[in-house]
Amino acid sequence: MATVAAVQMVSTPVVEENLATARRLVGEAAATGAQLVALPEYWPIMGMSDSDKVAHAEQQGSGPIQHCMAALAREHGIWLVGGTLPLVSPSAGKVLNTTLVYDPQGVEVSRYDKIHLFGFNKGSESYDEARTIVPGESVGAFEAPFGRVGLSVCYDLRFPELFRAMGECALIIVPAAFTHTTGLAHWEVLLRARAIENQSYVLASAQGGLHTNGRRTFGHSMLIDPWGEVKAVLREGEGVIHGELDATFLAGVRESLPALRHRKL
Repeated sequence: MATVAAVQMVSTPVVEENLATARRLVGEAAATGAQLVALPEYWPIMGMSDSDKVAHAEQQGSGPIQHCMAALAREHGIWLVGGTLPLVSPSAGKVLNTTLVYDPQGVEVSRYDKIHLFGFNKGSESYDEARTIVPGESVGAFEAPFGRVGLSVCYDLRFPELFRAMGECALIIVPAAFTHTTGLAHWEVLLRARAIENQSYVLASAQGGLHTNGRRTFGHSMLIDPWGEVKAVLREGEGVIHGELDATFLAGVRESLPALRHRKL
């Protein structure tokens, strides 16, 4: 058995406020006995405009956001999957939306740059991440003591081929800032589908509430088991959800319904 936890936030435009919130909530998550804790997408900054994050972009390996994550992993002795933060990109005025993973010694051990960039236009609601983000190019995964962990971010959830490319994972992480509109329609069904088809636990850490910039995110951070059952959920607001990864249950699902072995393509 391994305990994992997801942190849900309602991030603000002020980085220092978000760092303080993350410290408090990661501490709460570690107090549950969690060996791995995941932060949400955009946890360090949810700006008044999309371009605000560019000013806070860090070089990999340095900066207050990364120092905070490394210190939290080391202080609590946890694997920390750091949601996403803005990293400097080769393109002027744009960033990489990056997940960094830290081991219990606070050492960065894995990186994933979000590949699929969200675009949505319906009435007065419009988003285009490609205006300020450069897409990543490589699949992300790492080995934890309880098995392989796949990395994805938010809009990636709609592209099942990415999850297949991760290999056979014990756990898949989905930090997100789903809009309330799309989340209400698709969030849970997509998360459960990814868990079922990959016969893997899925841990989703979300932004969840009304932000200072007027954006409303859907929340519903959750842990889903390989049979597709939701084991824990937090609908809105700041907080933590946690639950167990049961290796025996995981193996039993794959043995009784060996869909991964039945693949032809």
